[in-house]
Amino acid sequence: MEFKANSGVWGTMFGIPCIVADNFLKLATGEQLKVLLYILRCSGKALTAGEISANTGVPADSVNDAIAFWQQVNVLSGESPVQQSSIMTPPTPPVQPAPVKAAEPVTIEETIIESPAQAVPRQRQEMTPSQISGMLSESADLSELFKVAELTVGSLNHTMQRTLIWLFTYLGLKKEVIIVLIGYCSSIGKASPNYIEKVACSWAEKGLNTFSEAEAEVKRLSSLHDYTFKVMSAFEMKRNPTTKQQEIIDIWRSKGIDTEMLHYAYEKTIEQINKLSFEYINKIIISWTDSGFRTLADVKAAESEYRKKKKPSQGNSSSSDGDFDEDKYKFVINNF
Repeated sequence: MEFKANSGVWGTMFGIPCIVADNFLKLATGEQLKVLLYILRCSGKALTAGEISANTGVPADSVNDAIAFWQQVNVLSGESPVQQSSIMTPPTPPVQPAPVKAAEPVTIEETIIESPAQAVPRQRQEMTPSQISGMLSESADLSELFKVAELTVGSLNHTMQRTLIWLFTYLGLKKEVIIVLIGYCSSIGKASPNYIEKVACSWAEKGLNTFSEAEAEVKRLSSLHDYTFKVMSAFEMKRNPTTKQQEIIDIWRSKGIDTEMLHYAYEKTIEQINKLSFEYINKIIISWTDSGFRTLADVKAAESEYRKKKKPSQGNSSSSDGDFDEDKYKFVINNF
């Protein structure tokens, strides 16, 4: 199929280096191309990252990453946007620029971890955009990983690119495992490079490095996340649980505690001490489970039975202070 440019829209024109079309349409991200087009359009003017961001819709941080990329591959020259508030764009490049020699790429085979039992390196290696481009051209798996990741989380900035290469090359995780990991992190709204790296390190230390193992782990993590979310809803929590609270939640989940029963225990806690207390709720749950109650229906049935048998003289026997009397509560529970 042949396409022709509409000459009617041609007015003032600006040049684009042939190397951009020849070498970087597949390697550069959409944001990087947007930034370059705007800089070339404003050739000869001093621009700030904020001005470029406002006219391209690319976040300012990503603008700096994009400029660094084009500088590293010698398409742009000028002062670094990290050091200066403005960048000087180059004059319009010639139509046929000389081929640009990329920096020596890092060889994947020399750095890949061969056994998950080896110590996991915690420090990511600094890589230039040209080195990243070289690695993508060397590895079909790495190139495919970048494409799938971009479809999942959007345009990849330089930090995310380095993170993915670190997971694949230095941490030794397989392409399909990283893809499953990114999909999980995205599904829970935590697709930042730091969080992805944290989960990846955990998987590597556990020796999880096959597609089936990754799927099983995601299923387990999703179950944990869903249960935690239900508990947060039951307790009307507006923030994530603390580490200690999460440990208690994990215990409830492992014991199969029904979240409706947890909500009822929460209501009892608020009535008694007027605040959320995981320790207080846990004591109530322990009392119920020790008495053989497994569901909210079990608890309410026992309460109903107890009220029928309770004598009038026992009506005002409840404690007036906010301290939880576990022995007294167990006695009442066991006499429902």
